[in-house]
Amino acid sequence: MKRWIFLLALVSVLILGCAQQTETPTTPEATTTVAEVQEVTIVTGGSAGTYYPIGGAMAKAITDYAPGIKATAVTSGASVVNARKVGNLEAEFGLMQNDVAYYAYNGIEMFKDAKVDKLRGVATLYPEIIQIVTLKESRIKTIYDLKGKRVAVGAPGSGTAVDALQILNAAGIDESNTDIRYLDFKEVSDSLKDRTIDAGFIVAGIPTAAVSDIAAVRDVAIVEVPDEIYQKLKEDYPFYTQVSIPAGTYKGVDEDVKTVAVLAMLATNADLPEDLVYEVTKAIFEHRDVLEAAHKRAADITLETALEGMPIPLHPGAEKYYKEKGLI
Repeated sequence: MKRWIFLLALVSVLILGCAQQTETPTTPEATTTVAEVQEVTIVTGGSAGTYYPIGGAMAKAITDYAPGIKATAVTSGASVVNARKVGNLEAEFGLMQNDVAYYAYNGIEMFKDAKVDKLRGVATLYPEIIQIVTLKESRIKTIYDLKGKRVAVGAPGSGTAVDALQILNAAGIDESNTDIRYLDFKEVSDSLKDRTIDAGFIVAGIPTAAVSDIAAVRDVAIVEVPDEIYQKLKEDYPFYTQVSIPAGTYKGVDEDVKTVAVLAMLATNADLPEDLVYEVTKAIFEHRDVLEAAHKRAADITLETALEGMPIPLHPGAEKYYKEKGLI
């Protein structure tokens, strides 16, 4: 009997000792937790373009001011590539033209075989102006004067080419009555210098280096897109806005010229959490100084114009922020 009592006592001591060894001390270090950081990627464009510095500044504003979010901007093939990457969640955010976003969301033009219906809007940013460049010696004044001429419309499959053909068609111009050529911006510049085309479309912020390059050796002019063409375009394509290229933008362009523009925009994926997109939108617009320090184009990024030309549904997170600011 005494032997059993001794064994029970020994077991009790062993159990108590184990319990004391495994007990976790209550200290400030043991109870402190580290907040989880959500990493997001912003796809931009080539390192020599506008999207990359703007995207980099957005990433800095988000990382510095959006709680629990770390953003990284990466180079990419720009609008068309970015729409696909965001739609597939290869990236959480992407910069792109608003017309390309419209095509992607609706599954038309270059997206007719690969609709991107998960694409959602965050904000429109600044105008990318459709500049129809010619030489003064051509005496081409308005878009109607392009009929029967040699007109470059952008690289094959590009957003510029789609825009150019839409604008030309609104004026009754197509390949049946005009010499349409598919050239990129550099080819447009070289061809105008060599006088092997009469006009070319360039879609970019102003001033554009390709146009300034022509103006350095030839007397350039910008072709007008009149009001009625803009109104006709707006009926079918909600992403166009009307703008003027100010006098003096290019050497020899001494008067304002009416044209149209698409807009650079920031898009995301519908599956991203509402709170995350809300914080990203807030960080961008409440710390615009970070963007303006990176590139002069950012001066056109304002809360007041963030919904102008928005061609696709807003993400609920962005919508929440705009409601707070009284824009919706």
